[in-house]
Amino acid sequence: MLQNLQWQSVLDRDSRFDGTFVYAVRSTGIYCRPSCPSRRPTRDRVQFFVDPTSAERAGFRACQRCRPQTKEANPATAKVIAACKVIESADEPPSLGDLASAVSLSSHHLLRSFQKLLGVTPREYADSLRLKTFKKELKESPNVTHALYAAGYSSSSRVYENAAPQLGMTPLVYRNGGEGLAIRYTVGKSDLGQVLLAATEKGVCAIKLGEADLLLAELKREFSKADISRDDTDLYRWLTHVLQHLSGREPDLRLPLHIRSTAFQRQVWQALQRIPYGTTASYSEIAKAIRRPRAVRAVANACASNPVCLAIPCHRVIQQNGNHGGYRWGVARKEAILARESQSAESTNTKDEPTDEFRSRSRNASSARVPAHRPH
Repeated sequence: MLQNLQWQSVLDRDSRFDGTFVYAVRSTGIYCRPSCPSRRPTRDRVQFFVDPTSAERAGFRACQRCRPQTKEANPATAKVIAACKVIESADEPPSLGDLASAVSLSSHHLLRSFQKLLGVTPREYADSLRLKTFKKELKESPNVTHALYAAGYSSSSRVYENAAPQLGMTPLVYRNGGEGLAIRYTVGKSDLGQVLLAATEKGVCAIKLGEADLLLAELKREFSKADISRDDTDLYRWLTHVLQHLSGREPDLRLPLHIRSTAFQRQVWQALQRIPYGTTASYSEIAKAIRRPRAVRAVANACASNPVCLAIPCHRVIQQNGNHGGYRWGVARKEAILARESQSAESTNTKDEPTDEFRSRSRNASSARVPAHRPH
């Protein structure tokens, strides 16, 4: 978990992490600070060290470009990194007070620094760490009971209470790759192509745009062991809401969702749902809204992995310069949806008052240009 955080800071060239660790590249024999402007290596070639001395003992030499030996650590970042290490080494998640005492900070200061740097609380970080262990154990353990105790959960009620909402399905179903999960789907037509909506008994698990045959094949790949069947009757109401929303006649699309997400994806997707209808926000604004201002690339990846387009409006996220950016379901569709939402909001006076976090991006979405780069 901590190494994931370190790698993301390297990708983002986040200077706040300078002095808290260095990364070494096995193919070059050189170690750097996180903010080094040099070209980024692939993850499999990178090794992390707590300080330059450790890297040099392992046989690596300092980068002459970023000079990692000369950078002192940001005190607040160093304390958060230390707290992460305490959490990861503990058998049980420590209380906020105990954690603050371990890194010599007040509880309030640690909580504020932790949220500012990582976008989550220490408890949420610990929960995510435990969930990651639980997912791994589910795939390797002989049964769910063994997995939950190996991950540190005290009882099955705790694991179902805390882990199931983040897995998007029960642990056993997740472990078996969707085996035994009943998924129904239906397909509707719109002027922007066909719409496939799929749902479990708990809610909508997929909304896709394009050609029905290809969309169904993709659904079956995603849930290879699930029982998938067509249902044009019970899902008709939800599909109607989606089609009306797509046509601009139903601005407020609210559907019960049953989807899987990491803690970071969940933060991003919740932020997307707060973007007012008829407006847009940039990737960097979303990153700032979740208190991860350097995680712009990770935000884009979370948008790309959104399984329920429109219900989670990833199409409302554009580039900082005003370009539309890419879209999994086609740039032309994104452009059309944004223009339609803006026009619908203006004509019916339903454009929501933008929140403070997205106020600077409130504008006519149809004025943005379409860039030439890969869709997300």
